[in-house]
Amino acid sequence: FIIFSVALSTLLWADLKNLYMWLGMLILITYGIVGFIDDYIKTVKGNMMGVPGRVRLLAEFAIAAVVGYVLVNIPGFDRSIVIPFFKNVSLNLGPFYIPFAMLVIVGAANAVNLTDGLDGLAIGPCTIAAATYLVFAYVTGNIKAAAYLQFPYFSGVGELAVFLGAVVGAGMGFLWYNTYPAQVFMGDVGSLSLGGILGAAALMTKQEMLLLVVGGIFVMEVISVILQVGFFKFTKGRRIFRMAPIHHHFELKGWPEPKIIVRFWIISILLAMVAVSTLKLR
Repeated sequence: FIIFSVALSTLLWADLKNLYMWLGMLILITYGIVGFIDDYIKTVKGNMMGVPGRVRLLAEFAIAAVVGYVLVNIPGFDRSIVIPFFKNVSLNLGPFYIPFAMLVIVGAANAVNLTDGLDGLAIGPCTIAAATYLVFAYVTGNIKAAAYLQFPYFSGVGELAVFLGAVVGAGMGFLWYNTYPAQVFMGDVGSLSLGGILGAAALMTKQEMLLLVVGGIFVMEVISVILQVGFFKFTKGRRIFRMAPIHHHFELKGWPEPKIIVRFWIISILLAMVAVSTLKLR
């Protein structure tokens, strides 16, 4: 539902000559295919292991490498990463930008995948994050707005706003049926593609580090898993949380599922407001 809606809307209203738009479509479709194969093996074939983790990660990194390679070869594209909240502070990664881009895209995709554990929990923050990057795409692609707000300007990035607008619309439509109690589920086909899009959007708008703020919910979920696994191995059986990712911890504490979901949405909105504030706080 999400992939079809985003693809159709983008093809109808976006500039089909725009390379940034096609890179977004590449992530949307290919990561969706990887997720679909994994879901198909789990649900139809009955193998709950799905695609072997290493194979899936290899495919994700290969696709992300293609996107990173194309980006750095776009004339005028900057291999520097901007530090949020600081004026004219950036770090030039040079040849390491492609590996960095791969980590951003694959990390974002799998972070959303980890978060997708309760009805509406992943699609809410995804939609909010896409709306936030829509704003940054418009600013980055508008020479007057970029100059006024002291943002890097890249010709053509503004067209990404159409693509992200389609993601927001599709996300809201999906949430109508995915909200508690859910009638449809996202699965890996949805979570991987949406997470990959957020990572790609962060790279194209040159707001890579800001993804840690915009996607703070996803970061929190990943960190909770890392801490839980690390502490469990280090202490040989002890746990920090009752269960990881952290939304299951609150669930086991007795919080009703809708309360967890809505509170995570509220946090996402607040983080989005903090991210948007960087437009002026520089």
